Amino acid sequence: MSLTLIPRLIATEIGATPAQVTSAVELLDGGATVPFIARYRKEVTGGLDDTQLRKLEERLGYLRELEARRGAIVASITEQGKMTEALAKAIAGAGTKAELEDIYLPYKPKRRTKAMIAREAGLQGLYDAIVADRSADPLALAGGFLSEGFPDAKAALEGARDILAEGLSEDAALLGRLRDHMRKVGKLSAKVVAGKEAAGAKFSDYFAHSEEFSRVPSHRALAMFRGRNEEVLVLDLEIDAEAPRGESPAERACGAAVGAGGQGPGDKWLREAAAWAWRVKLKTSLTLDLMAELREAAEAEAIRVFARNLKDLLLAAPAGGKATMGLDPGIRTGVKVAVVDATGKLVATDTVYPFQPRMDLKGAQVAIARLIGQHGVKLIAIGNGTASRETEKLVADLLALLPSGGEKPVKVVVSEAGASVYSASELAAREFPELDVSLRGAVSIARRLQDPLAELVKIEPKAIGVGQYQHDVDQHRLAKSLDAVVEDAVNGVGVDLNTASAPLLARVSGVGPGLAEAIVAHRDANGPFATRKELLKVARLGPKAFEQAAGFLRITGGKEPLDASSVHPEAYDVARKITAACGRDIRSLMGDGATLKRLDPAAFVDERFGLPTVKDILAELEKPGRDPRPSFKTATFTDGVDEITDLKPGMVLEGTVTNVAAFGAFVDIGVHQDGLVHVSQLSDTFVKDPHAVVKAGDVVKVRVVEVDVSRKRIGLTMKSDGGASARDQAKERGGAPAKPVRGPMQSGPQGGGNAFADALKGKFGR
Repeated sequence: MSLTLIPRLIATEIGATPAQVTSAVELLDGGATVPFIARYRKEVTGGLDDTQLRKLEERLGYLRELEARRGAIVASITEQGKMTEALAKAIAGAGTKAELEDIYLPYKPKRRTKAMIAREAGLQGLYDAIVADRSADPLALAGGFLSEGFPDAKAALEGARDILAEGLSEDAALLGRLRDHMRKVGKLSAKVVAGKEAAGAKFSDYFAHSEEFSRVPSHRALAMFRGRNEEVLVLDLEIDAEAPRGESPAERACGAAVGAGGQGPGDKWLREAAAWAWRVKLKTSLTLDLMAELREAAEAEAIRVFARNLKDLLLAAPAGGKATMGLDPGIRTGVKVAVVDATGKLVATDTVYPFQPRMDLKGAQVAIARLIGQHGVKLIAIGNGTASRETEKLVADLLALLPSGGEKPVKVVVSEAGASVYSASELAAREFPELDVSLRGAVSIARRLQDPLAELVKIEPKAIGVGQYQHDVDQHRLAKSLDAVVEDAVNGVGVDLNTASAPLLARVSGVGPGLAEAIVAHRDANGPFATRKELLKVARLGPKAFEQAAGFLRITGGKEPLDASSVHPEAYDVARKITAACGRDIRSLMGDGATLKRLDPAAFVDERFGLPTVKDILAELEKPGRDPRPSFKTATFTDGVDEITDLKPGMVLEGTVTNVAAFGAFVDIGVHQDGLVHVSQLSDTFVKDPHAVVKAGDVVKVRVVEVDVSRKRIGLTMKSDGGASARDQAKERGGAPAKPVRGPMQSGPQGGGNAFADALKGKFGR
């Protein structure tokens, strides 16, 4: 495959035309970002969306690396003087890096091997003699090829066998067939290492486990790999385990590759040597390859799930610009209190001690009530960590004591995932140099209720805790994927140029950390930006960066009304043509959907801006600066249900989805331990992908199915029958917890072998 064929291949994969791909590639190579291309270059790409463009960008990188490697291999083989027409054709036709490396294997410089030593001793002649005369006895033939290193016939035949094995291990066609066979019939088995039963109890589901290799889901694969890494499990790929020795399909394929189809002594020796080569060499090397392939696929799926959950969390509904109090619960160290105004500016802090050992409940309520009155607090955000329910009850009792008639603050329990990571970060230290680390977490909790996106961008994405096995997967791939999610989310919503923090501005298309700091410095020195064009006065921010960023930056109440919209400055003339056609002022027209819907978009198309851009401009004028995020709502936890011991099967509760995995969804129901709604319990109908039913941040009604206090597991259902099917399954197993309750993997910083426990550990990121 040549570089010119790459657009054609990518086009088939993303459902586009080669011309669309070529145009997108040119834009990417020119420095344009995915959000900018997706939003402002629809005419150029034929309307490719951000999902297609992300896939295009990823595949483009892989295929270019593939072509670079192909060129290096061709150069190496040509330099060796071994290039043939057939070989060149095979190299050109390889569609993956694995296929390419299989072809290159015989020509790849290698360390001294047993086969090399055998050839140097003249044993290639013995092997050729066996192949040439199948009726001759190989043992008798070997007598003529003895040497100092191979003093007897047995040693000589072993040398010839090493030559045969190396030939098979470098047969690209055979390796391809064997890999396909292993993928199809292989079974991944896991066994506990003797003596590790107690230490590795968290992997107990895999102490004697076997399943079809082709059907291993990503979460179980990663769980078993973690068990192996912690030296608790031994993994193997079982192939044709029931076949008699020497008669398995793989062994027969190896025999056929050396032409051992007859019945003579030579054929028998060749078959036995080929079977040995399979068992001792090929199976081992191919198993390693397939295990790596499985891990790569499992990691890709885990990263995909993490990315989707992160997107849902970033795009969760903002409570909006209201004075907010953040409470970071604690027992011995006290409850940290921070109040921010409607813009997120910190205005007050305190620490109260309502719990043991001080038990100053009244003093805590007085302090909180005072801050509510002084700063007009409308929202109270309570972190969901230790002592969360106790703190929530404290606030509820306080609100009940406040005078009736006036508007009382609304209390909301929010995820504090990553709050401590932010508190100890260099960014937090710069933002609040005089503030105690413990109080910074309360500020973060308050702000993330006001605007989750604006606050969560300050935290390393993988510390937000909505993924599986984030510490086990390829960290470069994970970071790249999550950064793309953050970039798409930030640019999809848009950013207020005059209030955004540097970390938020850094995620805007074309900006980055350096320019973000420069924008904030310019804003601090010169006051708020009056127009988008003033961005060009910022040091080091040139026309290219302005082009990429301007459309995603908003200025409310500025000189140019269009600056508050997502209309790009380059298309302001089109917007003005539209207002002129209506005979209206731009300010009066913005938001007038009835008038705008009567217009024909085609009437405003010109040589530069086509129909897609005009339609986008009309939509934006109709609802200028609209926020694509949903409206704000919260779950109401049931009074009296504060601990896992308070739960009883049959209880109907309200909760918030905190994490969605391939096997189900985790729901916070207010007992410090998320419950699992297994994929089979998400709906009355079959659910293939849990994300099709729920997403992180959703408020849902669930019914308790199973409670295992000792293992801290809660099984929930969203089925209308109340999870009857799950209970029936438990009865059939003699009362054991239903399968849906037993998640098969673990994530999070400490590791483990159970998804249920792991997702919970990974949730808080503290």
